[in-house]
Amino acid sequence: MAANAEALDALDARLLLLLSDEPRLGVLECSRRLGVARGTVQARMDRLVQRGVLLGFPPELDLAAMGYGLTAFAVLEIAQGHRALVAEQLAAIDEVCEVHATTGQGDLFVRMVARSNADLQRVIDEIVGVTGVRRTSTSIALSTPVAPRVRPLLERLAKTAE
Repeated sequence: MAANAEALDALDARLLLLLSDEPRLGVLECSRRLGVARGTVQARMDRLVQRGVLLGFPPELDLAAMGYGLTAFAVLEIAQGHRALVAEQLAAIDEVCEVHATTGQGDLFVRMVARSNADLQRVIDEIVGVTGVRRTSTSIALSTPVAPRVRPLLERLAKTAE
């Protein structure tokens, strides 16, 4: 979302919390639970999609249960001017879950998964083989004390109407 984009209001936040908890709810049920008209919910959802806030309704998956019990992070230093090419090649590696362009020590921050240490070595070897990657530094995640989340932000916004 752009820096000058319109902020979410309490109803937007309550709608997003509801959809986060129960993504299969229909518009009519959302309107009933929120105490607003069906058209209001539909208009809010359309606006949130149009603004790029609401990106979809994917299921939440447990990668460990899918056989990918190892999560690692790599900081990549890349050749100057190669960010787009490197990102495109990283996207072709199935185990690469996300890539962020960063400031600081490295240029890209990569989250990846693997089935084992040997499998992680294979993934790292693929990443090192990407044209434009000059150096990597990889760390294995031992646990995830705070999982990716947006709920606290939505809850704070939802309280503004109370």
